[in-house]
Amino acid sequence: MTITPVESTTPAAGLTSTAPTTAPKQVMDGNMFMNLLVTQLKNQDPSSPMDTNAMIGQTTQLAEMQKLTDLSATSTQDFSLQMRSAAAALIGKTVSYTGPDGAAATGTATSVSYAGSTPQVTVNGTSIALDALTGVHQ
Repeated sequence: MTITPVESTTPAAGLTSTAPTTAPKQVMDGNMFMNLLVTQLKNQDPSSPMDTNAMIGQTTQLAEMQKLTDLSATSTQDFSLQMRSAAAALIGKTVSYTGPDGAAATGTATSVSYAGSTPQVTVNGTSIALDALTGVHQ
């Protein structure tokens, strides 16, 4: 009895696929810094260990970097809240802006939307970005 091999028309999963590649990190963060410090400690020469002052300096730098990152996030949130507050204060006021045709336009702000990253003020039925307003009139 003759046995004929069965040939597959599709490659078996995992045999011909390539390993997924990851994009290199473009931003240094606390995790990257901590991994670097741990790698230094793992690979240090036992006869000449890392200077404790240098290690303390590096951990201090890590703490400073984390605080700066936190401060940056907080200031971004503060700016967003200030924009929302400024947009809400415009309701009922007459504002001016440059229309889609490039001409100056004026109207009363009737509502505000916070759906995007920049608040949108509704003027004359048109949604205008807060940073596109050119003036506020009493």
